Amino acid sequence: MSYEDFLADEPLIVTAALTGGVHGKEANPNLPETPVEIARAAADAVDAGAAVVHLHARAANGERSFATERFQAIDDAIRERVDDVVIQHSTGGTGVPTDRRHLPLRTNPPPEMASLDMGPVNRYDHLTSENTRATVDALHEEMVERGIKPELEVFNDGHLNEVHGLLNRRELADPVYATLLFGDGTLTRPRPANFLNAIANLPDGAQFNTIGTGRHQLPFATMGIIFGGHVRVGLEDSVYYDDGELASSNAQLIERVVELAETLGRPVTTPAETRQILEL
Repeated sequence: MSYEDFLADEPLIVTAALTGGVHGKEANPNLPETPVEIARAAADAVDAGAAVVHLHARAANGERSFATERFQAIDDAIRERVDDVVIQHSTGGTGVPTDRRHLPLRTNPPPEMASLDMGPVNRYDHLTSENTRATVDALHEEMVERGIKPELEVFNDGHLNEVHGLLNRRELADPVYATLLFGDGTLTRPRPANFLNAIANLPDGAQFNTIGTGRHQLPFATMGIIFGGHVRVGLEDSVYYDDGELASSNAQLIERVVELAETLGRPVTTPAETRQILEL
């Protein structure tokens, strides 16, 4: 298998995962939590080359929130500061009732994209993010109703099977867009062979996004670029820029991957080009 089997002609979509829903400022004081902080981070991320911002909402105390109103406040703040960006909301959740998982989809206007976890994910020692097929189907149905493009979150090989199962159960708009995650715990083991196996087993015609968590962020972003995929970086996935060196911002992580992409012959997309590639 050669990179020539996968190398894409189109430019690279860079997604900025600005804040996440697990760690907060205790992990890195530069991680944004309030709507104003997230909006500023989004503006800097777009200036650095990101075309998509992946958003989690936070309550006033910094803990994760699924409230539509909190997502609305973030979206409004971003639109005040950014001329154009593709907004993507997270619907993943740990220990959260299924009906609350739908709330991030109900902003006005709705986000152009939303994440859709393909299966269960272990958190800490006693928590699991439950993603039954019924939950996946219900979230997908509402995304279709609201014109939201699902990004299928593939944490491991079992979830890759669930992508094919979802395609057997439901009609997904082309192109299918899947995010492949590599790291510890429930995620696929971060090995190059596992990366190649994952992209080889995607549905025909699927586009893929690449995430490496923690110290795996840069190596897997590099492989995503080389093998014709797209990439996600940001403080949600790693709070460090280098070994022992906290990242100063999301923009710092994005600038590095944009420079790398251009060196490897994959200039980054604008939001308009992203919409064309993903048929948003």
